[in-house]
Amino acid sequence: MAGPGARRMNIPLRRASLACAALLFSLLANLTYLQAFGRSDLEGDPRDQRVLLAKLGRPRGDIITHEGAVVATSRRADAEPYGHLRVYPYGEMYAHVTGHVSLRRATGVERARDAVLSGSDPKVRMRALVEDRAYGGADVRLTIREPVQRAAYEALEATGRPGAAVALDPATGAVLALVSYPSYDPAAYAPGDPTEEAATDRRLRGDPRRPLLDRALHRAYPPGAVFELVTTAAALGSGEYTVASRVGAPARLPLPGPPAFLTAAAGRPCGDGRPPLAYAFQLSCDTALANLGLQLGPDLLRDQAEAFGFNADDLALPLQARTGTYPGDLDQSRAALSAIGRDEVRASPLMLAMLSAAVANGGLLMRPYLVEEVRLPDGSTTDRAEPAPYRTAMPPQPAGQLAALMTTTTVPGGPAAGVALPGMEVAAKTTTSGHGPSACTAFAPADAPEVAVGVVLESTTPSAAAPLARAILRAALP
Repeated sequence: MAGPGARRMNIPLRRASLACAALLFSLLANLTYLQAFGRSDLEGDPRDQRVLLAKLGRPRGDIITHEGAVVATSRRADAEPYGHLRVYPYGEMYAHVTGHVSLRRATGVERARDAVLSGSDPKVRMRALVEDRAYGGADVRLTIREPVQRAAYEALEATGRPGAAVALDPATGAVLALVSYPSYDPAAYAPGDPTEEAATDRRLRGDPRRPLLDRALHRAYPPGAVFELVTTAAALGSGEYTVASRVGAPARLPLPGPPAFLTAAAGRPCGDGRPPLAYAFQLSCDTALANLGLQLGPDLLRDQAEAFGFNADDLALPLQARTGTYPGDLDQSRAALSAIGRDEVRASPLMLAMLSAAVANGGLLMRPYLVEEVRLPDGSTTDRAEPAPYRTAMPPQPAGQLAALMTTTTVPGGPAAGVALPGMEVAAKTTTSGHGPSACTAFAPADAPEVAVGVVLESTTPSAAAPLARAILRAALP
């Protein structure tokens, strides 16, 4: 039997033993959690180059266009430690779609669909186990149409100015083109010397033209007169206005607060000072549409903007996308300015394309998507996209009326005549003043829409975006 002194000595030992046991249990529990549940997070940590080197030990899947053109592929490396290197045959044209894979990180579709491209996706690995072979990456087939993407990129490149363009299929939401300019060559990030890669990254990030910025999805601009689509949709949907309703359009519109007046662009009344809504829309009469904003009020305008997708934070193509913003704290005066696309209203090129897509599809906006399907190494298809509604922007009848109004802007002499195509009716809306960049949204054919576009061109004349939209429409249509 132990004496009192021994028992007193055993108390600290027991406590130390219990503490050690607790620590050991915590360590085992954490190890079990990491192995069972945290593996995917650890494998996706861009700081772990061992994981990337292991992935590059086998070929990644190809990224291909809708027609099958390969825009990202793998080739065997000439030297260690990389088994394969990433190749981007089209260079800058698809950079903001494909993104790139580097020792530091992945971007674009390379990141958004990394699991299937690298082969770590459970479906890809399971198929390899069933067929008793080494597994590689699956191919990702995009919705991008190569001729449309090329037309959009070359049109933007020819201007030499920063900008972006997006083309959608109104009936499905499929992205037919997605271009941001200036761009960069993703191959510059292909795994190689870490020092050279870091220098490349510093050079591109320090470039004042910001070639790494995806202006199509991550930049929002003042939409100007293009936002009048939203204002007119709100008016027609309210039931209190028709295309024939007369709207006050004075040379100077009094506002309830500062600024005290809004002056018409031409410095004189629009039409006879009380033109029909159709006339005011066609010519983008500032004071008429701002007056309409005063009558409708900020709440109705905001509701209509959000019905088109403004203020949305749930859109991924699977690339995360910014749509646009409509402020939530506007007074009457600011609401009037917002009705003509001023104040703090902003829209991305994607949002501009979504405006036309919704009108073209009878008021139903389909969810935009960029990935058509995933093809496993054995040729079978998985994860095929299913078109789905995203927003009901407006009822079919006012949507039809708005579509008809948009066609009046592309007639000879109209503000959007630069978008017109010979032998085909085109619906469009463009910026008409020097407030902000040049923006254009359009769809065609007007009577049976197949493509909707949104284009923004920075630091240029108001009508400069129209020819770019025309080039994209022409490439998309037979």
